[in-house]
Amino acid sequence: MKYLIGVDIGTQSTKAGLVGEDGRVVAESSRATNLIYPEEGAVIQDPEEMLRSAADAIHDVMDLSRVPASDIAAVCLDGQMAGIMGIGSDGMAVTPYDSWLDTRCGSARQAFLDFGEERAIEITGGPVSYTAGPKIMWWKENRPETFEKIYKFVQPAAYCTMRLCGLGADEAFYDHTYLHFSGFADTEARSWSRELTDALGVSLGKFPRILRPSDVVGGLDAGMCARTGLMSGTPFVAGCGDTAATSFGAGVTKAGLMFDVAGTASVLACATSRFAPDTKDKTILFAPSVADGLYTPMAYLGGGGMCLKWFRDSALGGAASYGELDSLAAGAPAGSENLIFMPQFSGRVCPNDTLVRGSYIGLQWTHGRGHMFRAIMEGIAYEYALYKDVIEKLVPEQGYERVLSVGGGSVSDVFTQIKADVLGVPVSTGAVADSALLACASIAGYGVGLFDEISALALREEDYGKTAVPNRVLGSGYSERKEIFAGLYEALHDTYARLLRL
Repeated sequence: MKYLIGVDIGTQSTKAGLVGEDGRVVAESSRATNLIYPEEGAVIQDPEEMLRSAADAIHDVMDLSRVPASDIAAVCLDGQMAGIMGIGSDGMAVTPYDSWLDTRCGSARQAFLDFGEERAIEITGGPVSYTAGPKIMWWKENRPETFEKIYKFVQPAAYCTMRLCGLGADEAFYDHTYLHFSGFADTEARSWSRELTDALGVSLGKFPRILRPSDVVGGLDAGMCARTGLMSGTPFVAGCGDTAATSFGAGVTKAGLMFDVAGTASVLACATSRFAPDTKDKTILFAPSVADGLYTPMAYLGGGGMCLKWFRDSALGGAASYGELDSLAAGAPAGSENLIFMPQFSGRVCPNDTLVRGSYIGLQWTHGRGHMFRAIMEGIAYEYALYKDVIEKLVPEQGYERVLSVGGGSVSDVFTQIKADVLGVPVSTGAVADSALLACASIAGYGVGLFDEISALALREEDYGKTAVPNRVLGSGYSERKEIFAGLYEALHDTYARLLRL
């Protein structure tokens, strides 16, 4: 038996899992990491803390499993996707990790808008939002001295992999699952776009080589053996983005499947074999899949799951559990007696709109906790349905047979049923394994020749224990409410703008 290690560099923690070649998760560990808020709008992380957390989490699973280091076939890291960090010519970090949550780059978006928003989307596949491209321009415009020191721009999972393998700056890399967020890549061609780099005045030399997730980049540096518990030379592959890992590991490995991450960020994605950037609605991120030739167009709410937590903890002061609120929501009628919740507490990401804020529309005396909690779930589902509408316009020939749902919110039967009713597609839940760790293990094993298929350890549809089938009658009523929900963005736009000026 050979074993593989997957590591997820998350927003507030780093997780590691040791997985057998049979797909059995033998040991798991999690190490906390910190978000740092140095000024208004700024959210950063310490790259050295990220590296330390990855090494420690790997050491944990080696200790817990008692698997001999000689039996570890390969390691793969995934990580946060929309942020960016810079390294110097010595391969060491010269900037913190500029988190996907950091909004300072809002003004730097203008450089891409001046270039031509539609053309930028056409090349990159991603709308101009708080992603790596505008963040790079923010460093160029606001921290020119630091910008000059940046030899290459990388992602944190790649940085940790480089440091664990002792790779130099000239061996820096970017795997293709991040390209739609990069702001400077020709995503379909899997190359950096000279058209964009020349127009925006960023040297093409600041961008590293582009690799496939399964490409072997090096072996564990001898100086990292004690820190990780691994043998010197243990192979590491390039890895991928966290959402790419989660969706691929969840089984979104063929066209015709949709995917829901019911987590802190609420993500709806699907799989298709055609690249069709969203130049009109500027909503869908046309992301490359882990697998060559497959794309996973997606959109997300920056804090969908956080809205449910806000209601439980802030609005109710912790007076009810999620289970109790779920029961109350199940007892409320579909449509929450015409109560609509807008789940955009800090602006809308897809499409980008910094003015939008959260709100309840239609409150009346008969509304109670159940209505209000259900309305949050329905608001997230309406947003998903708007994403699905855009995807269907971009790839009209593609039908969708099932939504595979993972994350904390997927344990709620009422939330799952609402999504099925609003989307009109069966939603399957109940897969117990961490799909990102399975994806990393599968990618690592494929990279070193242990598997013939890159999806060898990905979940199958039969691994999902429950499926919510759409109620077509309720779906008809939800369809009309979805249109009202969509209209509220435009109707309230001026109100949001006035409020933010006060």
